[in-house]
Amino acid sequence: ALSVTETLIKPLERFRKEQLGAVKEEKKKFDKETEKNYSLLEKHLNLSAKKKELQLQEADNQVEQNRKHFYDLSLEYVCKLQEIQERKKFECVEPVLSFFQGLFTFYHQGYELAKDFSHYKMALQINIQNTRNRFEGTRSEVEELMNKIRRNPQEHKRANHFTMEGYLYVQEKRPAPFGSSWVKHYCTYMKETKKFTMIPFEHRGGKVGDEELFILTYCTKRNIDTTDRRFCFDLEASDRPGVPVTMQAFSEEDRKLWMEALDGKEAVSGIFSMFIYSAQLDKIGFTVIKKCISAVETRGINDQGLYRVVGVSSKVQRLLSLLMDAKTCNEVDLENSVDWEVKTITSAMKQYLRSLPEPLMTYELHGEFIVPAKSGSPESRVNAVHFLVHKLPEKNKEMLEILVKHLANVSKHAKRNLMTVANLGVVFGPTLMRPQEETVAAIMDLKFQNIVVEILIENHEKIFKTLPDATFPEPISMSMSPPNAPPRQSRRQGQRNKRPLAVYNLCLELDD
Repeated sequence: ALSVTETLIKPLERFRKEQLGAVKEEKKKFDKETEKNYSLLEKHLNLSAKKKELQLQEADNQVEQNRKHFYDLSLEYVCKLQEIQERKKFECVEPVLSFFQGLFTFYHQGYELAKDFSHYKMALQINIQNTRNRFEGTRSEVEELMNKIRRNPQEHKRANHFTMEGYLYVQEKRPAPFGSSWVKHYCTYMKETKKFTMIPFEHRGGKVGDEELFILTYCTKRNIDTTDRRFCFDLEASDRPGVPVTMQAFSEEDRKLWMEALDGKEAVSGIFSMFIYSAQLDKIGFTVIKKCISAVETRGINDQGLYRVVGVSSKVQRLLSLLMDAKTCNEVDLENSVDWEVKTITSAMKQYLRSLPEPLMTYELHGEFIVPAKSGSPESRVNAVHFLVHKLPEKNKEMLEILVKHLANVSKHAKRNLMTVANLGVVFGPTLMRPQEETVAAIMDLKFQNIVVEILIENHEKIFKTLPDATFPEPISMSMSPPNAPPRQSRRQGQRNKRPLAVYNLCLELDD
């Protein structure tokens, strides 16, 4: 009994407690992290795309960090399973062998049996030793493979006959007023046959529905302004023409992979982005502004909330894409066409000005324009702004003159359109001026930008039609310090902060 306990029962019990017990703990940890990961992911995917870009970036970063942590934990758990499978081959068999060897030693009949068993015993001992040796080699290979997968997961994906496979959330529309729900599916696609399959799948319980198969007709990227969710694209099946199915990937990178596999196309409004970033103070740019101003003064000078009321985003994008294309610019009739509402035209003009490589009143002079708005007599403020306007590049000054003259005309009709000089300053302050470096201190300058625009509108005749006093001293930037002076910035102001950018975006969208 003692021999059985020492040679067989205790080793097996020790293996069960130490090895199998450790794996059970790993499993509990893995299950807990799995639940946490998918819960966080679902919460992230439910996050509205209309939230601020900073919030979305922070949420993306958090999910990416959690994904990496879960990825590492999964790899470690798989390695632990592999290790226990290999270890049990000798940890369980070896005590049994030891038990029989002791049994045969103490009993004659066992001794006789031991002689018959000898060659099996020798073969088994050799196999055990070989298995133990292979275990060490296999473990090092598994660790090396794990590191390779960590470094480049895409190169070590499981080889299969599918062009693309993975999880997607599928929008399932419900009768009004219940809206729609998003259900996770495991989807596969074969490019050769255009067969797309999807199975409802829940990570807690596995497959929860029947497989659905259809032949893909087309795939289109979904724009943010058409859905409340991010990373979406539409599919259309051959047997359901005109009825697109909206799907959501886990990330922008995941959506790109699906779009490439499905030969997806950009949505029509996607063209807009290339026009936004090509906005320049060139011939086309001046044509855009002049056409918009002419249309506004002809059709909408008395419209209430002019420049505050915003047009539909897709229409604004389409108008800008036509205006900023040399082939179609002259064909667009803004003064007589009913296709373009006044609010669409004003929004397009503001969007063009915001899309210039730098604001119309330049980064270089931004700080100098702010200084006179903060202090001094009304006359000194006007003289300072007058002086600085004539320091602007010629094209900037020319464009600014056209715009300010128009805004002055708009303010003359304030009794009808309710757009006073102060209201126009609020709308066009962040549009015409912004600092190159968004710092905490920049928040305090927002209202002074509006004051500068008010000064321009109220004194446009003097500022643009006359030359400034040649003896007027150049404004001194309030940010300058005397030589050898210690830094004036506070601990909070001394660091770059992303919050001002959000404030600027809020100002740009006050009328949105």
